Amino acid sequence: MIDINSLNKAEEKLSFRGIRSSKFRHVFGCAAKKDKCFDCVKITKNAHDSSFCAVNPKFIAIATESAGGGSFLVIPIENTGRVDVTAGRVTGHHGPVLDLQWNPFNDNIIASSSDDCTIKIWYIPDEGLKKSNMNQPILDLSGHKRRVGYILWHPTAENILFSVGFDYTIMVWNIGEGTLVNSITCHPDTIHSLSFNRDGSLIATTCKDKKLRVIDARNGTILQEGICHQGSKASKVVFLGDSGRLFTTGFSRFSDRQWAVWSQHNLEAPLRIENIDSSSGVLFPFYDHDTKMVYVAGKGDGNIRYYEIVNEPPYCHYLNQFLTGFPQRGLGFMPKRGLDVSRCEVFRFYKLHAVKPLCEPVSMIVPRKSEQFQEDIFPDTAAPTPSLTAKEWLSGKNRSPILISLKTGAGARTNKPVLYNPERQYLVTADRNNERKFIFIAEGNKVDYRELLHLNGNNNVVKDNHTLDNVNHNMVASQTKKFPWSEELSPPSPPENVKTGVVSHHTLPIATFVTIQDNESSSDHEDSSLELSSNEELVETCKRLAIQVKDLKNKLQAKDGRIKELEEKLHLLQTEKEKN
Repeated sequence: MIDINSLNKAEEKLSFRGIRSSKFRHVFGCAAKKDKCFDCVKITKNAHDSSFCAVNPKFIAIATESAGGGSFLVIPIENTGRVDVTAGRVTGHHGPVLDLQWNPFNDNIIASSSDDCTIKIWYIPDEGLKKSNMNQPILDLSGHKRRVGYILWHPTAENILFSVGFDYTIMVWNIGEGTLVNSITCHPDTIHSLSFNRDGSLIATTCKDKKLRVIDARNGTILQEGICHQGSKASKVVFLGDSGRLFTTGFSRFSDRQWAVWSQHNLEAPLRIENIDSSSGVLFPFYDHDTKMVYVAGKGDGNIRYYEIVNEPPYCHYLNQFLTGFPQRGLGFMPKRGLDVSRCEVFRFYKLHAVKPLCEPVSMIVPRKSEQFQEDIFPDTAAPTPSLTAKEWLSGKNRSPILISLKTGAGARTNKPVLYNPERQYLVTADRNNERKFIFIAEGNKVDYRELLHLNGNNNVVKDNHTLDNVNHNMVASQTKKFPWSEELSPPSPPENVKTGVVSHHTLPIATFVTIQDNESSSDHEDSSLELSSNEELVETCKRLAIQVKDLKNKLQAKDGRIKELEEKLHLLQTEKEKN
């Protein structure tokens, strides 16, 4: 029966809040074509919860299946297609490789952890390994009593590496000296994940005891801890940049997969928690600080979900998902400086297939009609330059990452050869970028040997014999010495204690667009004087060379002006002659 009274009620006004505005609402995933994939790769079948893949703008490294030890494949990023069976591998571990991480400040250095309780540091030449295997690392770090499951480079300090072992210990290593700096032993059970905040002063961990912890990265003091997800399976955590919040994935007590957002200052209860589905694969979160987006991919899933992080409740908004019919075993991702900004590519995964020997790039793209650089979706991103030395960070300094513009620095690669000095027991790194810059500055101008013409009193064009004699003299002198004009502009010779001409102690590159400031969280007792003796020498050399180059340019401009003036007079004379 119809309720007559309900018809007499006043109509309730429906409020429509509208659609939330977002630049990333229509982000979509685009899988690469077959010829842009890496095919015939024997991907490891290890059950460890890791990505098994590491990528930078030069190389891609993939943990492979091998008998009698552990190995991983290193391929130049542009060498796509079918991978040769005889391709060179890194075969120095005695157990399966569990994690791989490229050095964020040196594209030729990679760290690997293994089931053999060691961490090894490898130097990969620019041309790759070709068909020869590499079994001798430049550094071998031993200290864990059980297998090493995860490794992570410090985001701002040079040569600082964190390793997570199944002995419930986090070890801090100074790679430059090959020494153990600190051991963090506050966990009572297996550690499932590790993440840094933006400046590397704090780390967040998830543990098998179901607790989420925020820890001081230097001394290992627990600042905050609380119960994370209630499920018994592994949970993962990632810092949401410098927002003061964390993003975790895990399982509920009913084995439902879920994600949560936390405040790093209070871990008693999450700011928001939400269930996803009832699948069994462990979820891996990936955070993009530039776009404030979180990508969530499950082990064994065929999809990648992505969310947008905001600063007000509900803190996280679901955007969409990239769906495929092929499950993934692991995912690597490309740093921002290696993306294609012309395609509006904001993130790129390298998907390791679980059922096929294939590594497939998956690009996350913001649809834009214009092909111009999009500044609103590509802000300045972290540069491949450390903002702190290991000594400065250990003394208590904190500093945000150095930033570069993707408009001019997209696809930037580093070229820093590394050698191990057995006498001093540390790694010696060459800053090839600085050396090439000063070589370019020191190059002399090309000498102009054209005849200098001038007018005599009768307005006739004559040749300057004195000038020609000087030119001939210079040409004869140049036969005995190559580039005689660059003698005064030659760069300073390397110090005597350095055995090779290319290798020197690595210092921060001098760039006018870089502004370095200490964070407020720095210790009060730290020494404010930086060891910039090498930089001061470079600055003085640069100033001296710049003055010389400026003088030469002024002389060259004066000569060019004189030549142009004479040519105009010659043209006028020829015109008058033709008229007569």
